[in-house]
Amino acid sequence: MAATQTTAFQHDLAATAQHLNTVLPTAASAAIDRGIYEVAASGLLNQVRPAGQQAPDFTLPGADGQPVQLSQLLAQGPVVLTFYRGNWCPYCNVQLRAYQLLLPELARLGATLVAVSPQTPDYTSLTASEKALTFPVLSDVGNHVARQYGLAFGVGPEVATTLRALGIDLAEFNGTTADELPLTATFVIAPDGTIAWQWVDASFKHRAEPAEILAAVKQAAVAQVA
Repeated sequence: MAATQTTAFQHDLAATAQHLNTVLPTAASAAIDRGIYEVAASGLLNQVRPAGQQAPDFTLPGADGQPVQLSQLLAQGPVVLTFYRGNWCPYCNVQLRAYQLLLPELARLGATLVAVSPQTPDYTSLTASEKALTFPVLSDVGNHVARQYGLAFGVGPEVATTLRALGIDLAEFNGTTADELPLTATFVIAPDGTIAWQWVDASFKHRAEPAEILAAVKQAAVAQVA
């Protein structure tokens, strides 16, 4: 769902894209863009858990090493569940910092924000500490939870090789040799475990707009007391 006007968040994402276009080799940028096109053409988006379905429950280790269970968070109110690629992804860093700013309003609505990536716990801890994130940041090594939500995909040899040439070895960050990532997606899950709202895009350069997330949480919160 696209925002109807350019927001500060969208401006920051666009500025990140512009910067990377100036510093990345042309061949690398082209290979990465081909990877985005292949994801869009693959039909993977049609497999993502839609709004109205039950959200798969899970337990994953947080940045502090403690397990976090979705159903336990839902007992307290709605959950915003977002999947990101890793600490190495500049777009993810823009997203996580922007979502951190949502916490006061989410707390007022009784909602919890959770971010999940396939990174190892060590890299997840690094992400949380470097960005001063105070919400749960979880490690889904092997993309098991991402797969349950229909998000996991293999990046393909060309993209994997391109990332390694740029110093980004997915095997190092993720602790597996699968060269898999999740689609960048965000879900608002109602306290009864139903997916109330879903946002997903084939391009990792796009992320759910914070204002749209808040609107979906408010709607889920109203439905809870109705």
